[in-house]
Amino acid sequence: MASDDDDVNERLIEVYWQRLRELIVVDRVLDHLEFIEYDQKEQIRQKARTDGDIAATNLLISAVIKKPHTLGWFTAFVDALKHSGCYAAAEYMQVNPPRPEVEAENDTCVKLIQLLSPSLVEMQTKEVCLHCFSKGLLTQEDSDVIETITTNEGPWSGARKLLRCIVRGPPGWFSTFLDILRKTGHKDLYELTGGPSDFDNKGSDEKPSLMDESTASAAAAAESCDSSQLMDISISEEPETRKFCLSEPLLCITYPEAAAGGPEKADIVLRDYQKDVARPALEGENIIICLPTGSGKTRVAVYITKKHLDRRRAEGCSGKVVVLVNKVPLVEQHYSAEFLPFLKPSYKVERVSGDCQLKISFTEIVKNNDVIICTAQILENFLERSNNGEDEGVKLSDLTLIVIDECHHTQKGEVYNHIMMRYLMQKHKNRRLKKEQKKPVPLPQILGLTASPGVGAATIMKKAEDHILRICANLDASKIMTRSLGEHKREPRKVVQTVEDRKEDPFGDVIKNIMNAIHTHAELSPTSDLGSQNYEQWVVQKERIAATEENQKVRVCAEHLRQYSEGLNLSNTIRMRDAFSFLNKYYDEEIKKKATPDDEQDIQITDTERFLFNLFKEKKEELQKLADNPQYENDSLTKLRSKVLHEFSSREAARGIIFTKTRRSAIALSQWIQENPKFADIGVKASHMIGGGDQSVVKPMTAAEQRDVLTKFRDGDVNLLIATTVAEEGLDIAACNFVIRYGLVTNEIAMIQAQGRGRAEDSSYTLVEVKNSGVAEKECVNEYRINMMNKAIDKIRALDQADYDKRIFEFQIQAIMEEKVRMIKKKQKHMQYEKCEVKFSCRSCSRHVCTGEDIQIIENMHRVNVTPEFSQLFIQRENTTLQERLLDYETNYFIACKDCGQRWGSMMLYKGIDCPCLHVKNFVVTFNGKKISKCTKWSELAIKFPAFDYAEHASRLADNSDDEDTD
Repeated sequence: MASDDDDVNERLIEVYWQRLRELIVVDRVLDHLEFIEYDQKEQIRQKARTDGDIAATNLLISAVIKKPHTLGWFTAFVDALKHSGCYAAAEYMQVNPPRPEVEAENDTCVKLIQLLSPSLVEMQTKEVCLHCFSKGLLTQEDSDVIETITTNEGPWSGARKLLRCIVRGPPGWFSTFLDILRKTGHKDLYELTGGPSDFDNKGSDEKPSLMDESTASAAAAAESCDSSQLMDISISEEPETRKFCLSEPLLCITYPEAAAGGPEKADIVLRDYQKDVARPALEGENIIICLPTGSGKTRVAVYITKKHLDRRRAEGCSGKVVVLVNKVPLVEQHYSAEFLPFLKPSYKVERVSGDCQLKISFTEIVKNNDVIICTAQILENFLERSNNGEDEGVKLSDLTLIVIDECHHTQKGEVYNHIMMRYLMQKHKNRRLKKEQKKPVPLPQILGLTASPGVGAATIMKKAEDHILRICANLDASKIMTRSLGEHKREPRKVVQTVEDRKEDPFGDVIKNIMNAIHTHAELSPTSDLGSQNYEQWVVQKERIAATEENQKVRVCAEHLRQYSEGLNLSNTIRMRDAFSFLNKYYDEEIKKKATPDDEQDIQITDTERFLFNLFKEKKEELQKLADNPQYENDSLTKLRSKVLHEFSSREAARGIIFTKTRRSAIALSQWIQENPKFADIGVKASHMIGGGDQSVVKPMTAAEQRDVLTKFRDGDVNLLIATTVAEEGLDIAACNFVIRYGLVTNEIAMIQAQGRGRAEDSSYTLVEVKNSGVAEKECVNEYRINMMNKAIDKIRALDQADYDKRIFEFQIQAIMEEKVRMIKKKQKHMQYEKCEVKFSCRSCSRHVCTGEDIQIIENMHRVNVTPEFSQLFIQRENTTLQERLLDYETNYFIACKDCGQRWGSMMLYKGIDCPCLHVKNFVVTFNGKKISKCTKWSELAIKFPAFDYAEHASRLADNSDDEDTD
């Protein structure tokens, strides 16, 4: 039975088949292959004698991959390549090919040798052969064969054999060969192949550059022709750049020496598989490119962008490309690492995000640049402005190409989908306009990029196909271009570390006893194991229902039970002392809520709150004592410690990522490693990376802090990154040789993304189990889903184009109809929810706070209440986790109920005015006397609040200030 590794290795051979044909010496490889039968070997050898090595290699490879496979067949094949001197072929089979630029340059040199072979055969064959052997360009067997042919058939025949052998040489063979021609007195041949004309003045130890002077011009010619073709080559010298152009303008290669802000990279070089997936996009089609993480999707997008702009410019039209990303750090990454280096100075490239400090409108940036890299929400905001008739807007017709990174997010509710729904609805209108013989509105070309479209909630193949086709429909893709995952690089070695339950867990037992006491007090009966995910969902549901029913006893108990459940999870994931610190900090904060900042009055404490405070106080000392006893630490942490120590002690230069579930655990694991001298002794330099966004408990990382950590990781100042899922997708994290998922498994997309972070040779992927996480089982499910996804993609690609187009059209019409229904319902909700009929009360003490009439909105985002009546109901507390300074406002404080201390939101300083900003999750919302059971986001409350009238409020404040001064 064939293993998964056999399938991967077969695909690897198929991918590099063309390369193997050029690099294999059939006779020698056959000598070292034992699993091919004698008769078949003779047949292949006869083919080599009559038709040459290239033709015979086809038979050889077919015999190698023929099933059924013998045990260890692939290793035997690689060993045969090494022992026969075909080292370059062996490197490809060990997934260690040269960089695309080096590979392309080598191909150019090979073609140059072929092109110039009529002249090169005039060399002194025996003398050149001797030097080539001494420099390692030829094996002993090569040298012997060349000498025999030269003796029997003449020096020209020997020279031809020598030229066929040296092109299979090790890296740098071309420069070495030029040096040999120089040393052996072949002045004319040396200059013909690229050596400088001051031949006699060169020092004997100085090697010519591989692509120097006239070499580059001849190489450019060789790049675009085979050995049977010749064409005119022109060389033009300019102060800043050297251009080597063929008679066709598209075959011009530029090698710039310097540019403002750093050197510009040479023309983009793609591997063969990258060229294949890019082809339809170069012809103007909308496509999705689905390639594994680390296989160069972004580089392909840059290439397509440049060709798109070049074509538009050649046609006398301007091009306008927008590159959309779903995370702020990706904006700078794509800008500085990919698009800017390859597109400047020919095109203007700019980036825009919420983290950007550019003091210019997005509309102007679009007008003044050729390529704009931005977060998707920014484009959506300005498309909406244009839709509303505002001047400061952007239309889809202004753009000629949209590149959508991580395009698997183009689904319901995602901002990518909002943008593409505008596109699809306009495309639908265009069909009607064409029927009416009216001019359609121009739409941009769409290019989607993803490592994995996933299968959604599918459990059968048909549903998986529908899921992927729906994404294709949403992106209006005529094709999904892909290669099977794992083709282009070795899959990392995968290990699953299972853990044993603690023999004793007194720390966890104390927490469970506290939780059971709370259950009794609140008359609650849990239906699942304490600390499990099901238990947490049950507690959240109890808290929500209790808040709606104004049952404050159950509500506050449920909130505390949720924290204890988190404490249990932390003790199973990280150190017990971290779990204790979390619970202790929570209770310190809760007690602080019960006092005003100036200590002038106490906030009310209910009997239930007093019971909960005393319960923790009674057990605090015992918990702290147990937390400091390493005897009871969890086995997961022990397994993680062993794995990290093994990786760093067994590798010359270890670099890895640990993925963990929560921000808190990422920070705690980083501290744990930094505090442990064993890690420092073997050179571990750890840091954490977590996401941005407002979190009231854990301070988020800003985009600048994330960039700083990633820079240190790339430079080697940090060699172990502990990260949440923020690092799984999209971010160009430096090549790692090990990845550990610590108690974290989400879906098949995340699994592919995480595995793809292990890009280095001999990388490993380890899954460490954590109690109650169920990660081992989820990993098996994800592997099944990945297999289903790959089969579904293959089936979709095999569809007849007419059938594919029909199914895509049906999904698009369905999406348009669903969008229209959604808009109608949204409009009806806006008509239904009148501001005056919506009331807000404190989630903790049920005190009436305000109505919808009192709320205004800032920047279509922040709901504020600036009425004098509301200002009397809350107190302010400093909160360092909310200290954000944006373009027009900053937040330094949160606001809380004067009666019970429940947080209501944050205090914004907006253009010099204090504006209390409400977070709806902290209130119970009532409409027409009926409480809304779930309302955690403002988007779930369909009310259109009026915009904040800054001038009116500022004027009123100024008048009040004048009155106070008069008094």
